[in-house]
Amino acid sequence: MDIKEITSKKVWEDFLLKCGEKTFLDSWNWGEFQRKQEDKVFRFGVYKKDLIAVFSAVKIIAKRGVFLFVPHAPNSLENVDKKKLLEKITAELKELGKKEKAWFLRIAPVWSKETEKIFKDLGFNPSPIHIHPEVTWELDISDSEEKIISGMRKTTRYLVKQGEKNKDIDISMSCDLKDVESFYNLLKETAGRHKFVPFSLNYLIEQFSCFNPDGQIAVWLGKYKGEIISSAITVYWQGGAYYHHGASLQKYNSNKVPASYLLQWEAIKEAKRRNCSTYNFWGIAPEIKSKEDAEKSSHPWAGLSLFKMGFGGERKDYAKTQDFPLSPLYYLTSSFEKIRKSKRRL
Repeated sequence: MDIKEITSKKVWEDFLLKCGEKTFLDSWNWGEFQRKQEDKVFRFGVYKKDLIAVFSAVKIIAKRGVFLFVPHAPNSLENVDKKKLLEKITAELKELGKKEKAWFLRIAPVWSKETEKIFKDLGFNPSPIHIHPEVTWELDISDSEEKIISGMRKTTRYLVKQGEKNKDIDISMSCDLKDVESFYNLLKETAGRHKFVPFSLNYLIEQFSCFNPDGQIAVWLGKYKGEIISSAITVYWQGGAYYHHGASLQKYNSNKVPASYLLQWEAIKEAKRRNCSTYNFWGIAPEIKSKEDAEKSSHPWAGLSLFKMGFGGERKDYAKTQDFPLSPLYYLTSSFEKIRKSKRRL
C-alpha cells in the first residue's frame, strides 16, 4: 500500500461515491470549512495500484493540546483489509504528527463497533471524549411518504398532522446566507436554556458558505404567527441528508404548536426530493436505545433523543473515538477531558 496526498476534489468525491460507510464529515467541502477555521487539512489516498481508501487529517490547536484529528474515516472499498489499512495509515499519521508537533492522533472512525479491537491491537486507547457523534439516529427514507408516516411514534405522527392543519404555522427552506443569522438567534436562546456554549455566528456562516455553492445545505425556519420559533440547518451529500444543527424557542408548548415536528417532516420530504435514501438525525444520547430509556434517562440529551427517535428509524453505532499518544503531554489532555466530561454528565 502507498499513501499519497489528494489535491483533486473530483478524485476525492468520485471515490467516496463508491464507499458505503461515510458521512458529510468526509466531504471535500467539510475539509474546506476546516481550512476556513484556520486549521491545517491534509487529504490522503491509499493506493494498491488503484485508489482503495481515503482519509483526511485536521491539525487541531486547542487549549487542551495539539493533535491530528481524523473525522469519520478511513473510508474504503468493501474488500479492503481494515487492520492492514489502519496499520499503514497510523504509520503515516505518526510521521506527520511528529512533523506538526502533535501530542497525539485522534481518529473518529466510521467503522462498526466490532472494529475497536483492531485499534486496541495497534496501540490506540478509547478517547475520553468524542468530537462528533458516535451514536446517531438514522431513518430510511427510500419508502413512500405514507410508509414513513406510519412508522413514526404515535405521538409524533399526531403532532406532524396537527402541524399541517395549523394555518398559523409556516415552514420554509432557505439557501440565503442572511437566514443563518435567524438560526443563530434561536441557537443562543436554546444554548442558554440547556446551558451549553453555542457555535459562533461566524462558524455557522463559514460552514454554510462552503456547502452552499454546491447546493448541499439549507436553513429551515418554522414560524408561528410570523415569529420564528424553530429552525434547523440540514446538509445534503451523496444520497444522505443530515440534521446537523437545531434550535427552538420554548415560548410555546410544542404539543400545541408543533412547529419543530412539522419542520422535520418538511426537511425529510425535501431529502426525498433530492433523491436521498437516508435522513440522519445526528447525535443521540449513547445510553438510550428505546423510548422507555429516553423517558427514564437523566442524560442532557434525553428529550432531544426522544424527539428524534419519534420519527422512526434505527440507532447507528460507530466505533468509539480512538487516541494514539505521541507525547507524554497527551496524558495532560486526557485528564482534562475526563474531568470536563464528568462535569457535563455526558
